Amino acid sequence: MPRFQYVALDARGQESTGLVEANSANEAIGHLRQAGYFPTGVYEEGKAPAARNGKVKRPRTGRIAVPVVATPKRKTGITLFQRQKVKSRVLMIFTRQLATLIDSGLPLLRSLNVLARQERDPVLKRATEALTDAVQSGNTFSDSLAQHPKIFNELYISMVKAGELGGVLEVVLGRLAEFQEKAQKIKGKVLSAMIYPAIVMTMAVTIMGFLLVFIVPRFEAIFKDMLGDKPLPGITIFVISISRFAQNNWVMLIGGVVALIFGIKLLARTPGGRSLVDQFKLRIPLFGDLIRKTSISRFARTLGTLVTSGVSILQALNITRDTAGNTVIANAISQVHDRVKEGESIVQPLETSGAFPPMVVSMIDVGEETGQLPDMLLKIADVYDGEVDNSVAAL
Repeated sequence: MPRFQYVALDARGQESTGLVEANSANEAIGHLRQAGYFPTGVYEEGKAPAARNGKVKRPRTGRIAVPVVATPKRKTGITLFQRQKVKSRVLMIFTRQLATLIDSGLPLLRSLNVLARQERDPVLKRATEALTDAVQSGNTFSDSLAQHPKIFNELYISMVKAGELGGVLEVVLGRLAEFQEKAQKIKGKVLSAMIYPAIVMTMAVTIMGFLLVFIVPRFEAIFKDMLGDKPLPGITIFVISISRFAQNNWVMLIGGVVALIFGIKLLARTPGGRSLVDQFKLRIPLFGDLIRKTSISRFARTLGTLVTSGVSILQALNITRDTAGNTVIANAISQVHDRVKEGESIVQPLETSGAFPPMVVSMIDVGEETGQLPDMLLKIADVYDGEVDNSVAAL
């Protein structure tokens, strides 16, 4: 059987070399990846190309070789107000492409180089190039991701770290890509459901303001000419009074609306205010139920994906709390974390929090008793994704 020389990075990012027996270079790469290594160069024994100084160097071309592409030096400069975040859809596509490349047999470094060359988003392109440099210099992929917290959140980093430790990085990246795709799908449906009512409400307020400022005064003059000094009905007098107030104080009314919006945003930045705003969101007619279902779906899918990928339950609960998106749900998850840390079941604090419906609590209880909690959490997420679809259709 042919033998292949290799140069690879281990789970700690340290470079190692050696020989592996395989029928082909692709099979050798597969053996190395199964053993937890990231190959950066693989070539048949005795056939490595030689440099001018006589030393063996890593091949740059050919089917057998797994090249290490040198990253060119990049220009640096000072840029004011530079965007530092990436849209969730762009990150979702990046994760799916990375998972596909690694699953097809390409090493991590080569996959990152490919993505860096083709990425159009300038922020993600710079981040991918930095990731390539960090991994090539010996850092692990998860540690490299942690250097870009505004792009890769704790959930992303923890799942990648669990995949590295378990030697199943391509599997975890696939799960992460699927998680992002479903989260993006739900987010798009909720936004599309809210756009139409928002447009209708805006148009209604605009038309009402136009009637009060321009149309009602004309009718007031007509009524005065027709009726003279005769008294008008009470409802008519009330509408005319509102019209006069709007005419005389339109600047104050517009300023009041703007001040209210900014006041709510400033209130939401404080812990207590954010809690009040989130509680109000869950009680809004028509939309409150939709927001609650979306939050429960996100909770179940995030926790299920993390636990399935090998993240400990306590760390998974912490990450799920930080990504809940609603302080009511986050506070409930905090209570669950504290009780589980003390050795209790996850079910009791979920039930006492009152934030989760009985069906969710019952399904989690069954999953915990049968030892299939991750699968049950993902089933809950699928169920509530369907509920969100039905609520969106009803709107």
